[in-house]
Amino acid sequence: MNIEELRDYCLSLPNVTEATPFEKFSKGKFTILVFYIGNHMFCYFNVDDFTSITVKCKPEKIAELKERYAAVDEPYNGNKKYWISLRLNEDLDDDHIKELVRNSYNLVKKR
Repeated sequence: MNIEELRDYCLSLPNVTEATPFEKFSKGKFTILVFYIGNHMFCYFNVDDFTSITVKCKPEKIAELKERYAAVDEPYNGNKKYWISLRLNEDLDDDHIKELVRNSYNLVKKR
């Protein structure tokens, strides 16, 4: 999956918006693209180093996913209880990544 495919997928979900809210913190060194449902994040990644994405996950599923997939890791700058990082081009195929993005979207949407 490339960056445009993931961006298109996120934006295809109902009522999703995108922004780069962390520009002032990075001082131009990198760009974090964030996808929102309402005012809440459900997916984000570094545009300048598109090797992983971070999504929200049910806490009870995190350990299982980490055990099963080498690509599932600690989140980039997120609460480990609710967020996971998915390394791209490893043992998660694109469909499963999209499923995890969709699950994240649904979790956040329920709020």
